[in-house]
Amino acid sequence: MRLGHALRAGLLACALTAAATPASAQIGGHRYAAIVVDNRTGNVLVAANADETRHPASLTKMMTLYMVFEALRDGRLALDSRITFSEEAASRPPSKLGIPAGHSITVEQAILALVTRSANDVAAAVGERLAGSETGFAQAMTMRARAIGMSRTTFRNASGLPNSEQVTTARDMAQLGRRLMADFPQHYHYFGVSHAQFGGIRIRNHNRMLESYEGVDGIKTGFINASGFNIVTSASRGGQRVVGAVFGGNSWVERDQHMATLLDRGFDQLGVAGRATAASPAMLRTAQSAPLPRSGAPAARPVSTTQAARAPAPNARPAAATPPRTGTAQSAPRPRTTAQPAQQARNTTTTRPQTTARTQPAARPAPQPQTQPLPATAPRNLGTIRTAELR
Repeated sequence: MRLGHALRAGLLACALTAAATPASAQIGGHRYAAIVVDNRTGNVLVAANADETRHPASLTKMMTLYMVFEALRDGRLALDSRITFSEEAASRPPSKLGIPAGHSITVEQAILALVTRSANDVAAAVGERLAGSETGFAQAMTMRARAIGMSRTTFRNASGLPNSEQVTTARDMAQLGRRLMADFPQHYHYFGVSHAQFGGIRIRNHNRMLESYEGVDGIKTGFINASGFNIVTSASRGGQRVVGAVFGGNSWVERDQHMATLLDRGFDQLGVAGRATAASPAMLRTAQSAPLPRSGAPAARPVSTTQAARAPAPNARPAAATPPRTGTAQSAPRPRTTAQPAQQARNTTTTRPQTTARTQPAARPAPQPQTQPLPATAPRNLGTIRTAELR
């Protein structure tokens, strides 16, 4: 009972804090960056400022979850292992679950809280559980990120809370999305959970594209003032799968609409019909004029499309959905509630903007092409799990 009251208090504090803090970026602004890639080959289909460093915000939790999935695979954790909250982890600002210090949740509960609520206190507790300290965990995250091809990413915490040295790129985050699917197909289904129940409280996933764009089954959203509204999205259609990243939206609505436009462009490059949204031309013109007003920085590159081979593999076909997992995850019809723009302010990670300058690498290494295609088939359980019960 006390835990349930604490959780409700934490969620209320998160909503109040989020509503009081405005965004400071927009599509076409100096924080904007985007990319869409063919998941199977890694070929770039659409890109703008894809290698310019940006703050990842809660996209950081994609890497936190990568480390959790790795620990599950290696036997260092089980889904029913307990994660206890220290005073420091419990003190993290919203978004959070509000679990009191000394209490614990299971690893599976932590996964679902990170995916749906984007809980900063849970991310910190996970880092402490796996590495003894969040600082040590961030160092391990950075090393693992570099090992999987994220050459311009540096992590300083497990949550994405503001730190001037915590940076990534659109290309790196798209690569992380691809690797989550390829390396952990048995766990990727968690990113498709649209709602989670915890102590009688229904928590909605911040990723509204699960409901608004045909074929989307993940992955993660993020927001801090320094970055604007960010998203990494995976979608499949017509036997093809694309992964996209957008940074710098002024609102979650603008960000999601822009991502939908870019996904349509990506599918078009692969010979798959898109949705042909009326807003597409104007939004792309905005993206093409995105400036980067930094001293000594190169001018923004326009959105470009690289024609990939249009002929799909002879055996390419849409993957059939497999039966849902039993136990904590339960199949349910996809909710059809309509999201309002004002809701996003209550559902995103928010903190005060950093005043320190962002650290920039001395030189940008040339992007390394993908030499090993990733599987074209959809991971297990895609589109089958929509509501999960956190017992």
